[in-house]
Amino acid sequence: MTARSRRTLRTGLGIAVAAVFVAAIPAAAFVTWPAAVREPVAVTALPEPTASLVSCTGPVLAVGRDATDAALLTDAAGQDVAAATAPGQPDAAAARLAAPDVSGGAGPDALSAQPAEGVRTDVAAAGSATLADEDLAGFAASACAPALMESWLVGGSGATGAADLVLLSNPAGVASQVDITVYGAEGPVQPAAAAGIIVPPGTQRVLPLAALALGQESPVVRINASGAPIQASLQTSLTRTLLPGGVDQVGTTSAPETTQVIPSVGVVVAPGEEGASEPATVLRVLAPSDDAEAVVKLTPLGRGSATSESLELPAGVPAELELGALEPGAYRVEVTADAPIVTALWATTGFGEGSDFAWHTAPSELAVPSLVAVAVGPSPVLSISNEGDEEARVRVAGPAEEADVVVPAGGTVRTPVQDAAVYQLSAEGGVIRANVTYSGPGALAGYDVIPADAAAEPVVVFPQ
Repeated sequence: MTARSRRTLRTGLGIAVAAVFVAAIPAAAFVTWPAAVREPVAVTALPEPTASLVSCTGPVLAVGRDATDAALLTDAAGQDVAAATAPGQPDAAAARLAAPDVSGGAGPDALSAQPAEGVRTDVAAAGSATLADEDLAGFAASACAPALMESWLVGGSGATGAADLVLLSNPAGVASQVDITVYGAEGPVQPAAAAGIIVPPGTQRVLPLAALALGQESPVVRINASGAPIQASLQTSLTRTLLPGGVDQVGTTSAPETTQVIPSVGVVVAPGEEGASEPATVLRVLAPSDDAEAVVKLTPLGRGSATSESLELPAGVPAELELGALEPGAYRVEVTADAPIVTALWATTGFGEGSDFAWHTAPSELAVPSLVAVAVGPSPVLSISNEGDEEARVRVAGPAEEADVVVPAGGTVRTPVQDAAVYQLSAEGGVIRANVTYSGPGALAGYDVIPADAAAEPVVVFPQ
């Protein structure tokens, strides 16, 4: 074989091998080849629990008691605070927040409880005050609450002559910047005075509601914080023909949801009662983002049958439903809508001298065992509602005894409680919400049971 022939043969073999290789490529695409799988290294870490921190509303404030300064704020009555941690847990430490907007103001209490042995310490507190002054009279009670990055206040009025106040408390060690949106008859607006409000650390700022919602008779206020969360609340008072008609301290209502429940509200004024120039009970509802139709279900507790009414909700515009036909007694209020809503209900003891009123907000679900402090006040009642499809069993552990409360599906159970005491609620089954209400001659108030912070979930870290 010549050299040329050998080269030809090698060339031919190379072409043949290449042809086989090329032909094999498509086939290889359908062959399952062994693969090396390497699981990422993962480390599961449980974050250390942090201190529990709640802030109180603070003293009831008076506006314009100094004839030379109509806008001057002063303390009208101090707040009597009841607070405790769960049995066997460390006690809470109390501190006072600064009140630079109040002349000589004592400031509200802030309570913190350190974790023990790697377990978060729950703390509950609530405060109350009674006034019988020429410009302010009535009974006010409110829960001390954790600070939030977003809060909703439903209540009060920005109409001419109103003296309602928005209170912003920052118990943290860093400053917070607050932006406020007011929902009124023209929809959501952010006044110049409501943008970029600085709340220094350890401080409570006080803003007249009329400066934020001038002329709005039925406002809803949304508070957004950055830098540090804010504990927001509302002080509202009423004067009728120069006579004080009540005072209240209103906490935040539950964040927007399609179903809101107020476990119990008390109706004191009978329909058509003499002197009743306005409805004795009014429900305020807002659908912040979308048009909605709401159904308001009112269930008398312990008697009668439920009634329902419909309410149209234009997006961003608060609506009110007058409930002046309700007979005296306690009612469960459930509002359902086809878009998220916020709500609260206003009720009064009357329309003459010595009357009082209260705003009842919608509490958040109690998904974990939670503490509730019962402030000093007349005839306190704990009301527990259940939105679940099956009955729920709630253990109520008080200072002297424990009791199991069975709450039927879609119902509310009321139980008297001792004031100046702290109770623990632990639920099995159901969707549980609760509030505390007070009622007496010239006294009406209520506040939500605030769910405890759940334990921190484990965090999975993937090292580089």
